[in-house]
Amino acid sequence: MHTPSKWKQHLTLQLPQVEANPIWVHACSMGEVASVAPLINRMINHQHRIHLTVVTRTGFAHAKRLFGDTITVSWLPWDLPFLMRRFIQHLQPSLLILCETEFWPGMLKTCKKRHIPIIGINTRISDRSFPKYYKTRKLWRRWLSAVTLFLAQSQIDAQRLQQIGVPTAKIKTVGNLKFAIQAPNVDANHIRQMVDPSAQRPILIIASTHADEEAQILSLLLHQWQHIQPNLLSLIVPRHPERFDDVENLLQQHAVSYTRYTQTRTGHEQVVLIDAMGVLTQLYTIADLVFIGGSLVNIGGHNPLEPAICGRGVITGKYIQNFRAVFDDMQHQGAAIIVQDKEELGAAISRLLAKTDELTQLHAQAALFMQNQNQVLDDMWHEISPYLHPRG
Repeated sequence: MHTPSKWKQHLTLQLPQVEANPIWVHACSMGEVASVAPLINRMINHQHRIHLTVVTRTGFAHAKRLFGDTITVSWLPWDLPFLMRRFIQHLQPSLLILCETEFWPGMLKTCKKRHIPIIGINTRISDRSFPKYYKTRKLWRRWLSAVTLFLAQSQIDAQRLQQIGVPTAKIKTVGNLKFAIQAPNVDANHIRQMVDPSAQRPILIIASTHADEEAQILSLLLHQWQHIQPNLLSLIVPRHPERFDDVENLLQQHAVSYTRYTQTRTGHEQVVLIDAMGVLTQLYTIADLVFIGGSLVNIGGHNPLEPAICGRGVITGKYIQNFRAVFDDMQHQGAAIIVQDKEELGAAISRLLAKTDELTQLHAQAALFMQNQNQVLDDMWHEISPYLHPRG
């Protein structure tokens, strides 16, 4: 299928072909698209028309992988009044569902004028962004008055919404929709054979890494291979595809034996560089140990729930402000280990690979944690249902 022009759609020079009066869902990037997928699937099953807008290319590609042609997808216009008016006049949505903090003043103002109800789902205000929202709360109080209902991820997020001027009556805490994910329906033995033909090596997945993070981790792995676990196979998964080549250069500089995921494996590599999108979740099903990146450097961490739904506990660095509530809950239940630096990370990896009972317990607690959270989608559906009109 022909991919529409990103820039023409940003400028509304190319408007998407949509069915009449769809439910408009907006999710910025790949992570938000993945988190809202269970809700979109439920709406599809109830015969609702869905149009999804995104901002990033990875978000667009992931939406097409998940939904194919069952929904329509386009890039969000730039938030200029005349562009938003043109887009919304064309779309004529019956409802707008906004993921997390995708609050665009032009979008909100235009929907309010057209009496389109707006529901914020998975709403969160991070540690980093809250001071900015609070300093400009008079503006946000006015802009966010257009939103009919906020479904906050946590009590902290609900309190922060109140502090920037959202009436308490418009806020309900239902939890994080990311909890509603399902384990991938894949053949783990086949995946294992693809990655490790011997099917015997311990596998460490280093997920969603960023610049300066891989170098820290490689220094730990070199020690592991030389002194502790020479048979360890590490799968490095850079967060952004444009960094695949950079990480490959780093592996070459460290004289590490590696191959890329899209290339043939000999079975003797120390590292497999995952250079494909959309495969990480299925790789979690074969992991012995998982480290979540974006946390040794000050990025804010990434979603630990995808490995958890596969029954895998995680290790993370200390920079977890984007998922603080989730990590705190997982740590409290024994499903996550938070380390302060690369030295603690190295010690945790060594300990868990040596003490299989502790590793088994970490994974069991992750599975139990996800089992206890599976009501989020039902709670969110209960709140949204009154705004979903039957398909005409």
